Amino acid sequence: MSYAFSTAMEAFSIVIATGLLVMTLSFILDHIWAKSLRQLWLYLFISAPGIAIHECAHIIGCLITGAKIKKVVLLSKEGGMVSYGAPAIPVLGNVIISSAPLFILPLVLAGVTWFFGTYTGCTYPSLMLVPDTSVSVYSLIPAIGQTLYYNLIADFNGWFILYLYLVISLTLSFSPSARDLKNAFIGILLLSCVCICIIFVNIPTITSVFLAVIDLLGTGLVIGLMFELIALFVSLPVIFMYWYNR
Repeated sequence: MSYAFSTAMEAFSIVIATGLLVMTLSFILDHIWAKSLRQLWLYLFISAPGIAIHECAHIIGCLITGAKIKKVVLLSKEGGMVSYGAPAIPVLGNVIISSAPLFILPLVLAGVTWFFGTYTGCTYPSLMLVPDTSVSVYSLIPAIGQTLYYNLIADFNGWFILYLYLVISLTLSFSPSARDLKNAFIGILLLSCVCICIIFVNIPTITSVFLAVIDLLGTGLVIGLMFELIALFVSLPVIFMYWYNR
């Protein structure tokens, strides 16, 4: 087994595992918050920014793939919705549209973190801003603990409460809906088969491009995982309330 083959397979496996973990955590957090907040208006207040950005990500996916947008609902009692026609890019188009929030939301969260750190005095360990190595992934939990301690206890910053609100709202919206998964299912299978073929054929130029794309996607997913862990820490009282009321 060549080094290039094993590197590509490992990178692909890590991205798939991280993506599944990000979606699973988002689904669990959303379920817990929805069940714990008995009043619908309160849940909608918490989740509103995330739902709106999630649907805007689908709109961006439609624009990229040439799909005609028929109807947009950024927020309602049932959540949000983007209705669109067939994308100009066959098969892959539906994958791009359906999975767009999974890659756009981490960029939004990174931008929000930069803004609050630059203009409101919120303090973050430098590690949290560029989690691009396996070492940093293992160090996320203590970094998150330090961030919460600095901004809520050591030097309280009221803007950090707003930051946490946005983090929770956006991470609740990471997971694709059942409709998104249904629309993209065949495309995801075909895309996965293509990726596996690229890894096994192992043409150096193509493998290098493949690894660059995988690295980009992996960085975005790790950023998403980082913010989900922050949301998980902040959600501990809500999780306790959820289990207590079951």
